[in-house]
Amino acid sequence: MSDPNETLAVSLFSEVIAADQLARARLTKALPKGMEISHFSVLNHLAHGHGERSPAQLARAFNVTRGAMTNTLSKLEAVGYVHIRPDWDDARRKFVAISPAGRSARDAALAAITPVIGQVVDAIGADKVRAVLPVLRELRIRLAEDD
Repeated sequence: MSDPNETLAVSLFSEVIAADQLARARLTKALPKGMEISHFSVLNHLAHGHGERSPAQLARAFNVTRGAMTNTLSKLEAVGYVHIRPDWDDARRKFVAISPAGRSARDAALAAITPVIGQVVDAIGADKVRAVLPVLRELRIRLAEDD
């Protein structure tokens, strides 16, 4: 690996992967009891006014299998955080919407994790975070294009 760009790429991905693991661990500890990051992510997505979504649409949005999304949605439905209904035009399809209890759970989770992520931003500095966001966003977009 004598190419400087390859070395740079390995360093970049090593840092991104390590940061992801550490962030997930920290957020998992901060989330309300019984809530997983996947649960919060789906609730947060649905809470942002996306309306009803099919499980397949959600699976694509989170780059997970339909089976993984079905598992997450089943857990969320069991505790009353989402409503899953059949598609009236095609009984093979379903639609998912966030429930009032789900919105409250999402808000509680957001309140729990905001101080944790806020401390990290404060420690790094808002200007540095603003400067790195466009690079991370472009990295995410380029990685998504390769799917």
